[in-house]
Amino acid sequence: MKILVSACLLGVPCRYDGQSKTDPRVLALRDRHELIPICPEQLGGLSTPRAPSECRGERVIDQNGQDNTKAFRRGAEYAALISRTLGAEAAVLKAKSPSCGLGRIYDGTFSGTLTEGSGVTAQALLAAGIPVYTENDLDHFPSAG
Repeated sequence: MKILVSACLLGVPCRYDGQSKTDPRVLALRDRHELIPICPEQLGGLSTPRAPSECRGERVIDQNGQDNTKAFRRGAEYAALISRTLGAEAAVLKAKSPSCGLGRIYDGTFSGTLTEGSGVTAQALLAAGIPVYTENDLDHFPSAG
């Protein structure tokens, strides 16, 4: 199975703080699947490092008040295009991220508070019919492939 994966989960230092969030469970997927690393925020044109961003309704605002919605949407569009072009059958994305989070994301106050919702890329992939998981959902990930 071809799987889109948040590059930070594979050890790529592309997060807002210039770090990665390497996850051994995600790395282990490469033994059975073809992994396609993506960082939607970089695909959208944002630099690394960058100010942290959070979703506020339909907008994505960084900690300095900069509206990054266009960059987040562009990155989501590219992620969906990559998915279609390469035939990805699923995605494993970074939990809580304004791009990649699924089901629960930070609430836009930069207080560490979570709220119901999904990131811009997770929403775009779901709309394109791609099943989305986070590193916290791997117990439910299909083992086929």
